[in-house]
Amino acid sequence: MVKTHGLSHININVSDIKRSLAFYQSVFGLKEMFREGPKMVFLNTPGTHDVITLHESEPIGNLGIAHFGFSLQDKKDIDKALKEVEHAGGKLIRRGEHAPGYPFAYVSDPDGYVLEL
Repeated sequence: MVKTHGLSHININVSDIKRSLAFYQSVFGLKEMFREGPKMVFLNTPGTHDVITLHESEPIGNLGIAHFGFSLQDKKDIDKALKEVEHAGGKLIRRGEHAPGYPFAYVSDPDGYVLEL
């Protein structure tokens, strides 16, 4: 078994870097760390060590990430979060509770990547 400190980053292939950057910044408050050329931007959530890279490329068909999650600071804010997602061009896929008191919502970003809130 390889010992790690956990997930270090997620790289997402997107069709329009400007559109995707605006989505992740406006919905989740991600901040740009730096860029690698004109088609790759590195982001993180303020106050954390997470890293998400957006890489503009041709559509990838069925390949890519199944989903990844963002933990809301207050799970009561799920309705507000869903409005932010839709306002930024995302869509609600499904919502419910994993167990009583553990709400979730699956949403998609503008490229169809699935995120869990």
